[in-house]
Amino acid sequence: MLLDHDIDGPADAPAVVLLHSSVCDRRMWQPQWQPLRDAGFRVLAVDFRGFGDTPAPTETYDNAADVIALLDAYGIGQVSLVGASMGGRVAHELAARWPDRVGTLVLLCAALRGQTPTPAIIAFSDSEDALLEAGDVDAAVKLNVDTFLGPRATDETREQVAAMQRRAFEVQLAADDVASVQVDTELSAITARTLVVSGAHDVDFFGDIAVRLAAEIPGARHTVLDWAGHLPSLEDPATLNPLLLAFLQG
Repeated sequence: MLLDHDIDGPADAPAVVLLHSSVCDRRMWQPQWQPLRDAGFRVLAVDFRGFGDTPAPTETYDNAADVIALLDAYGIGQVSLVGASMGGRVAHELAARWPDRVGTLVLLCAALRGQTPTPAIIAFSDSEDALLEAGDVDAAVKLNVDTFLGPRATDETREQVAAMQRRAFEVQLAADDVASVQVDTELSAITARTLVVSGAHDVDFFGDIAVRLAAEIPGARHTVLDWAGHLPSLEDPATLNPLLLAFLQG
């Protein structure tokens, strides 16, 4: 099964692959789509299994391998990867497992397996679990929006994120609980030019991860956005996009 996706741009243009947060789906990249196209990139955005238009998994699955399968289906070799939160985790795991396939890597408030949780992220997770167990999806959606959007997010952006998070809950709560494959990876295996981005208003857990990613990925650069929460590409795309384009263009 290929992931649901959008793709646009000439086949011979450099490819940028956009990997979404678990709070969202591929619609989160709408503010980046046209600027990337205008800059001459071929753009590919996916929905992971159980998000957006991709059905929930029915058997053990591998997010990074799913992305590679989609690239292979289009005959796309080396790419630039841009990943947000969970998508950032998939991005750096893919870049470590298939280093020859990733030339440039941008990690926006990325997740990381095995990171020691902070009290703040534990409290969030416990609250979300309790709300979902009680069947209060509306409150769980609001919790995610309130937790992960920074102060620059507009009411329209909050509504967009709420719609994407609600869709994810609807798909996943209706499906069986199926685990993803966990493959041991070494950040030191990444050869891509790497930019690690964190938000000053994000949950501290993700700030800790950003520091570790920047320290362990060879040559990685770390930028802290003093205005951003967890989803800077949605919160203030007019400020984030020039930073993203400048790094992708080298």
